Amino acid sequence: MTGGRHSRRLVPAYLATGGRAHPSRNHLDRLTTLHAACEEIPVGLGPEQRGVLELIQPGALPLVDAAAYLRLPVSIVKVLVADLVSAGLLHARPPIPQATGPDIETMEKVLDGLRALKS
Repeated sequence: MTGGRHSRRLVPAYLATGGRAHPSRNHLDRLTTLHAACEEIPVGLGPEQRGVLELIQPGALPLVDAAAYLRLPVSIVKVLVADLVSAGLLHARPPIPQATGPDIETMEKVLDGLRALKS
């Protein structure tokens, strides 16, 4: 697909998705973790879809990292991944939400309790 490190792609990236710009699933995020759902890669997939599955096969990888390894835009990889998830060939786990900070009131009560133990 690519010639050298700094050369242009011979085939535009959007052709990998059949010209579609939006994934069929809207729950995909840049940090969505991808896991293979099949042990063997089925015949009949496009080279980009095959590339995603080959990359994910040994374990798990965030969607944004898969895009970087494949040298494809994240938006294109989202479309490819959505198709693979719909076909049952890939599992996509949403990113773990950022933990909220501790409740200040609870922390103050704990601190007061510790001070009371010290006295």
